[in-house]
Amino acid sequence: MTMLARSRRRATALLVSAAMVGSAFLLTAAAQPSDGNGWQVGQPRLTTPWTDQVSPSNALPEYPRPQLARARWQNLNGVWQFAGASAGEAPPVGEDLAESILVPYPIESALSGIERHEDHMWYRRTFEVPASWQVGDGQRLRLHFGAVDHAATVWVNGAEVAEHSGGYTAFSVDVTDALAPSGPQEIVVGVEDRTDATWQPVGKQRNVPDRGIFYTGSSGIWQTVWMEPVPDRAYVADLDTATDVDTDTLALTVDSGGNASGLTVQAVVMDGDVQVATAEGAPGRPLDVQVPDAHLWSPDDPFLYGLEVTLRDGDQEVDRVGSYVGMREIGTVRGADGRLRITLNHEVLFLMSTLDQGFWPDGIYTAPTDEALRFDVAAAKRLGFNAIRKHIKVEPARWYHHADTLGMLVWQDMPSMRTGGIPPPDAQAEFERQLHEVVDQHDSWTSVIGWIPFNEGWGEWSREATGRIADSVAVQDPTRLVNAHSGVNCCASHGDSGRGDVIDWHAYTGPADPTPDDHRVAVDGEHGGFGLEVPGHMWFEDGHGYQMAQDGDELTRLYVENQRELIPIAQQRGISGAVYTQITDIEHEVNGFLTYDRRVEKMHVDQVRAVNDAVVRNANRPAVAPTTTDPGTTVPAGVHASGEGHDQAR
Repeated sequence: MTMLARSRRRATALLVSAAMVGSAFLLTAAAQPSDGNGWQVGQPRLTTPWTDQVSPSNALPEYPRPQLARARWQNLNGVWQFAGASAGEAPPVGEDLAESILVPYPIESALSGIERHEDHMWYRRTFEVPASWQVGDGQRLRLHFGAVDHAATVWVNGAEVAEHSGGYTAFSVDVTDALAPSGPQEIVVGVEDRTDATWQPVGKQRNVPDRGIFYTGSSGIWQTVWMEPVPDRAYVADLDTATDVDTDTLALTVDSGGNASGLTVQAVVMDGDVQVATAEGAPGRPLDVQVPDAHLWSPDDPFLYGLEVTLRDGDQEVDRVGSYVGMREIGTVRGADGRLRITLNHEVLFLMSTLDQGFWPDGIYTAPTDEALRFDVAAAKRLGFNAIRKHIKVEPARWYHHADTLGMLVWQDMPSMRTGGIPPPDAQAEFERQLHEVVDQHDSWTSVIGWIPFNEGWGEWSREATGRIADSVAVQDPTRLVNAHSGVNCCASHGDSGRGDVIDWHAYTGPADPTPDDHRVAVDGEHGGFGLEVPGHMWFEDGHGYQMAQDGDELTRLYVENQRELIPIAQQRGISGAVYTQITDIEHEVNGFLTYDRRVEKMHVDQVRAVNDAVVRNANRPAVAPTTTDPGTTVPAGVHASGEGHDQAR
């Protein structure tokens, strides 16, 4: 991985070794900040069950990259020095900063201890390199940032080592040559984040939340910072994998850093402690690994093979990483009625999804703990969903790892530019660059089955460009579906480009009922949104939904009736999936299954699960002949219009 953007990988489904990841957790202790503490938690409007578990010694200490694990690493989360800044300031190398911040919580969050926005900011801390790592004597040191919103520049001991733009993607850099021979080493990070004052991709973040569908922004470092030693000569930099369930084949390409000339790659596939397949080849070249009688991954059976990859120089081991792989297929097939439907492992499966936006009252963009991060995925599973639409946000790597291990299919949105107006050409180009970087860094997860570049026309500049972008994502990753435009019938949409694999409508309260065409499946990309206020568990004194209920009984009844409507729509109109809004309340929106603080279940879970199961079981059964209603997807605002950005029930 380069510090700006890795070279585009060949289209794949890349994955990591559960066994080795587990051992890495056991071998790791979080690095303690070398600067003084001074951090104090802020005052969140709401706390979650995990808020009080966060401390300087417990700031997301888990191994942050479960798809490519090494045993030696050190976490740099914890208390850093902090200061607001002005544009053009020189980096405060060797200078103490006035405030303390808990990394990696965004500065607007209570958990950060700052609890305000800054357009420009400085972070500073020191660290020491363990002598046992032998950096400079056969090993080099790589510094990793999970995500920094939005533009970051990094100095080590006063030397600029990295620049990165994009608040949703990881970057890393070799800092060996900037290190002092011994003793404390200094990191300074300068960040600029103007949020929706610019055309940068921001998703639902706003400098001024609107008490509607846009929320508090998240600036600065918001994912784990960490470091690891790698061999001086060459190291495993990335793994590209694709699985073919028809031939029981894992296609693997091992990308290397350094000089891997003359080295050999050895790949071993494991079922627990049992070796089931092995292959050898050259770094940077495709390697086919036969996995006999492959055990397929699915939401009902999320089985993952361990994958160990070694770089060798003859009999000598140069580098070793752990990974994992789930053998699965995602595609489409024509049903008995001739309409295209989505398949998983060549079997038609209705994707019963919920919308998940990934906001937290205490950490905003950053879940307070890894247990909390897993909680929302597990909650969706318990409610009977087999899929999640990750809406207008990209999560830390461990979220996708939880989806892989729990068995959840994921539609991945690209975070949009701000709404209103047409972005200028330079912003258009930057959006596309960041979109491809998101795909490149997330085409490894077994759970991710589809990409969504645009939502309801937000930041869209032309129908032709949307079609071209959908085509480019399909070329980059032909192993997944591309939904060019979720909610193409709604709002600021420029209309249906006719491209991609999916026709997607939104309807509140819905459900939406598009019809497949000759080359695209149809899905309800958003519907529902029934709301319920729960005093004592709301961000504001009141809240809104697309239709309000008086109590949990009424809310559950509305949900069940609404979901039952999906069955005839699926049978008669041929939709392949639906997305209900949403898993939790967020700020003024109170249309979640759970309150924003995750403390109250607002519906009767048994009834929710029962109707969701009924939809999945019955959606693809034969029904009466389809209706002839025009799907209406070729106009900017079709027969259904989402409430997003328009009128909303209060």
